[in-house]
Amino acid sequence: MRDSFEIFKYLKDLGYLKELRDRLWWPNSRTFEVVVGAILTQQTRWDKVEKALKNLKDANLLSLEALSMVDDKELSKLIKPSGFYNTKAKRLKLLSKNIIKDFGNFENFKQSVSREWLLSQKGLGKESSDSILCYGCEREVFVVDAYTAKLLKKFDYEFEEYDELREWMEHGILSNLDKIYEVYKEKKSLNEIYARFHGKIVEFGKDKR
Repeated sequence: MRDSFEIFKYLKDLGYLKELRDRLWWPNSRTFEVVVGAILTQQTRWDKVEKALKNLKDANLLSLEALSMVDDKELSKLIKPSGFYNTKAKRLKLLSKNIIKDFGNFENFKQSVSREWLLSQKGLGKESSDSILCYGCEREVFVVDAYTAKLLKKFDYEFEEYDELREWMEHGILSNLDKIYEVYKEKKSLNEIYARFHGKIVEFGKDKR
């Protein structure tokens, strides 16, 4: 594999994505639910996150305003399936308050938030921040994770830094956009290409673990 485009083509030829739950792969992309999911999915499996998200939906708490005002103990109880629930509850509530304070509402947040702002928030690392930017805000940002590093190691590529790996993945796509349009038989936005490529990697990684 010479670059990330060849990895993209390899996964596409294997039939990924197999579960197209959303145009951008992440369920309910472009909504506040992505922000919540990005925190809940830390150090846990997605099936447990889905249980926590359902609890929040059933309690009518899956909104920016509601989460900013909910009682801490109630929130911890609802998101318990995701693990580390006390810590995640505090981080979700604080992040919700900060979004309202600095952006007013989620739509303004989507349009104006920066990676630097996200990284300054307690509990948000690079992977979580990039997930929010890519899937929640439709930004041209590629998300890399443990599945990405593991897949690249399979092809003898190893990177010391997260951003170095992310830049390598993005470069291979940017250098081969015409070929990607041919694969899809249409022009897709760079955001959608990045989102679906990351989804392919995650699905492949789960199948091979």
